[in-house]
Amino acid sequence: MPTISKEDYLKAIYSIANSNDSVVTTSEVAGRLEVSKAATSEMVQKLSELGFLNHERYKGMSLTPEGRKAALNIIRRHRIWELFLKDVLGLSWSEVHAEAELLEHSTSEFLIEKLDAYLGYPSFDPHGEPIPDRDGNLPEVPALLPLVKCEPGRSYLLAKVLDESVELMNFFTAIGLALNVRVTVRSRLAYDNSTIVVIDEVPHSLSEKAGKNLFFIPVEEEV
Repeated sequence: MPTISKEDYLKAIYSIANSNDSVVTTSEVAGRLEVSKAATSEMVQKLSELGFLNHERYKGMSLTPEGRKAALNIIRRHRIWELFLKDVLGLSWSEVHAEAELLEHSTSEFLIEKLDAYLGYPSFDPHGEPIPDRDGNLPEVPALLPLVKCEPGRSYLLAKVLDESVELMNFFTAIGLALNVRVTVRSRLAYDNSTIVVIDEVPHSLSEKAGKNLFFIPVEEEV
């Protein structure tokens, strides 16, 4: 098992707090990183001593301004590498995450800035996640609709995908899904809430579970 660094912990804490807008527990962090609660508690203590966390025993933890800055810095590195690996080297959706996990820790600030400039200062990574700028500012994110909220008979552009499963990412790639691909919702089946979508004139059935990983923006139809 690869070593879990303090940067991994900060990134995990930021992600959990960002999704539930509350203090984060040791159990949540341990579960996210698949490490023991004992190891997590030890690292939380270290991060608190370094000034990255506010931690109150039995109540949870939150990032200090310095901790948030550090978390956004490592997230920036990860997402810039993902975009470079996909757009420049041609790696697939399902391949870029693991490689970026390795590269994010060993890349100098100088090289990250060079990569950012080479890519044209992008705002979003290959999965539609926002890329913080060098000062930790995040771009404005448009309002997104999960697939289950997309209306039959309308067309949408894929704007974000959650990369929680390599197998699922490979399936999405196989049916032609990618960011900014136009998808038309044909129908939704009442008995299991699965959705029939049309991509490049080919219909595909997406289960409710798979659809929870896809987020869209509506296509404004011409009048």
